[in-house]
Amino acid sequence: MGTRDRSAIRVLLADDHAMMRAGIGATLAAHAPVEIVAEASDGEEAVDEYDRARPDVALIDLQMPRMDGLEAIRLIRAKHPDARLIVLTTYCGDARIAAALKAGAQSYLMKNVPGTELAATVREVHEGWHVLPPALRQSISSHYTGSGPSPRELDVLRLASSGNSNREIASALTISEATVKAHMSTLLMKLGAADRAHAVTLAAQRGYIDL
Repeated sequence: MGTRDRSAIRVLLADDHAMMRAGIGATLAAHAPVEIVAEASDGEEAVDEYDRARPDVALIDLQMPRMDGLEAIRLIRAKHPDARLIVLTTYCGDARIAAALKAGAQSYLMKNVPGTELAATVREVHEGWHVLPPALRQSISSHYTGSGPSPRELDVLRLASSGNSNREIASALTISEATVKAHMSTLLMKLGAADRAHAVTLAAQRGYIDL
């Protein structure tokens, strides 16, 4: 058995697709001295494997079964305040980015990121830096010009996204139709949307709701 390279960055990969984990591991190995010390296929496994392996850096997908990536990040951070955590996902959107950073991630990357950038981010996060690509920083700044939608406004929007009328939304939430219309008007303003369909589309793109 060979001797482990003690300069290698010890990495945990958490993604529900085995082929994706293999591809990420191979990409990292081609661009940086890393050792994949643990893998997880869902959020609960990610927390358990982090406890067991104590990696230098963990790459965590957001959409996973049993427990999503955000909750896994929160739990890992609560147990290990010095954890180095990177979100690696196919899901963009300023609300998701903000939620991931608030949960304790030091970086948020898309899965189509070039291998050199992925490896560089792993090294920088390992060194204690927070890393957010310029395009994602611009996404946040361009959309967070004011306060985001409130929880009740998002309730209205989720029901609207399912094709419910104002009357049906009002009945489901036990509020008046006038209140529904007021919430929708505020949503259009906050999201910069032309109509309710546009508001639904923008909210989904920015990660406020899932369609």
